[in-house]
Amino acid sequence: MSLLLDTAPATAEVVQSTIGFGTDNLYTDILIVVLIVVMLALLASALMVNRAMKSIIKITMPELAKEEKLKKAANKGWMKRSWNKIMGIRPISEEKDIVIDHEYDGIRELDNPIPIWFNFLFYGTIFFGLVYLFVYQVSGIGMNQDQEYEHEMVVAEKERQAYLTASASNVDESSVEFQPEMAADGKAIFTANCVACHGGSGEGGIGPNLTDKFWLHGGEIKDIFKTIKYGVPDKGMVPWEQTLSPAQIAQVASYIITLRDTHPANPKAPQGEEVTYGAGQAASGEKAADESKADQAETEKKAE
Repeated sequence: MSLLLDTAPATAEVVQSTIGFGTDNLYTDILIVVLIVVMLALLASALMVNRAMKSIIKITMPELAKEEKLKKAANKGWMKRSWNKIMGIRPISEEKDIVIDHEYDGIRELDNPIPIWFNFLFYGTIFFGLVYLFVYQVSGIGMNQDQEYEHEMVVAEKERQAYLTASASNVDESSVEFQPEMAADGKAIFTANCVACHGGSGEGGIGPNLTDKFWLHGGEIKDIFKTIKYGVPDKGMVPWEQTLSPAQIAQVASYIITLRDTHPANPKAPQGEEVTYGAGQAASGEKAADESKADQAETEKKAE
């Protein structure tokens, strides 16, 4: 589960601002509309003036108009000839030059040349195939599928870390959720800031025992986050929201969840009310507690 806030409202605002027309300033919107109308009016006026000038030239200078018409016809003929050449089209008057010297049932065939576009496409694919073979199979310049996959995974992980870093501060007591993978970072923060009051293993000292099922201010992940964030000034616990970031508080809260039922040495007597954990958190806490016990046993074994 993610510790991040639901970013749907922010996303909706971005989408709305992207799709919607205009800006936040009414006068700017009006100015834009006026400019668009003026530009359209100028374009229509230019087209009308162009048509009027052509009519004037036809009346006052018919020779110039005729010459212009001949130029257009010549250009049109050049374009048609070029198009026919590209497509491999021969005029009907030249069919006799490309008739094949055999017939069947009175049917004669024309030896039409292959269109230039087809030759270009055909030889282009051959050239592309040679370049592709050299880049990806011979020289190793290009990445193969496995390399592309690994590269994309690295890029995706960087983007994921950047997103988590940018969004981590959005978590609060209403959205925080238990994440076992954050417990290691939470343990480091706990060791640096919380051991003096709660003991190295959460057994309690000045502060209450964090490993049993008795809690003064609630034992669910959201309750723990809230207690760390705002503190309990009446009982000497300072608020940590000015010292730790929301992401760090979430890490500490997840680590405290893993301390459930770890049964450390010299535990402080239970304080507060017994809490029945939610099914998900209970299972997660028990699993994390088992892992913590296994790690502790392994450490003791190595020390021996």
